[in-house]
Amino acid sequence: MSDDVQNPLPTPSPEARQWAMFCHFAAFLGLVFPFGNLLGPLIVWQIKKDLDPFVDAQGKEALNFQISVALAAIVCFILMVVIIGFPLLVLLGIAALVLTIIAGIKANEGQAYRYPFAWRLVK
Repeated sequence: MSDDVQNPLPTPSPEARQWAMFCHFAAFLGLVFPFGNLLGPLIVWQIKKDLDPFVDAQGKEALNFQISVALAAIVCFILMVVIIGFPLLVLLGIAALVLTIIAGIKANEGQAYRYPFAWRLVK
């Protein structure tokens, strides 16, 4: 056997992959009520973080991304005074939607996903 072959990381269980996906998709609660995009991932992560290290890592990643999106949205609202905030908010919404869907799909496949441009406050 060659030394080039790396041992792949163990694939998370189907249950762990499902809860990791729910951590990401819980952000869509923000479409239902204010701050749901922060509370959804926080609640799912807090309840299921001890199930598997994969769920813990993806829950933190989802929460950090949603915190970053919330902070960027605040900046966009401030910039609405000079008009540029309106298109920036639309772009932010589209980017958050697409990246959240990608992250949920990757988590369900058992692949750890790291959001680009996320400020990682929760370690």
